[in-house]
Amino acid sequence: MKCSFEGCPGEYEEKKIVHTVRHKGQVRVIDHVPAEVCSVCGDVLLKPETVRQIEMLLQSEVRPAEMVPLYEYA
Repeated sequence: MKCSFEGCPGEYEEKKIVHTVRHKGQVRVIDHVPAEVCSVCGDVLLKPETVRQIEMLLQSEVRPAEMVPLYEYA
């Protein structure tokens, strides 16, 4: 599928990404999220079912696989 940004000649490709979201005041990092990524500009599209799955994961009591350091830009 052609990129949705005007003037971008790229095409979306299926890839696995690292998705970062702030949830209840905490930063959550979710690895291996399926997404469509533009080969030129890097625009990312998530399918509605992927967004629903992420929302369910965030609402669940599942413990993270590992903890990562969080750095703040001063």
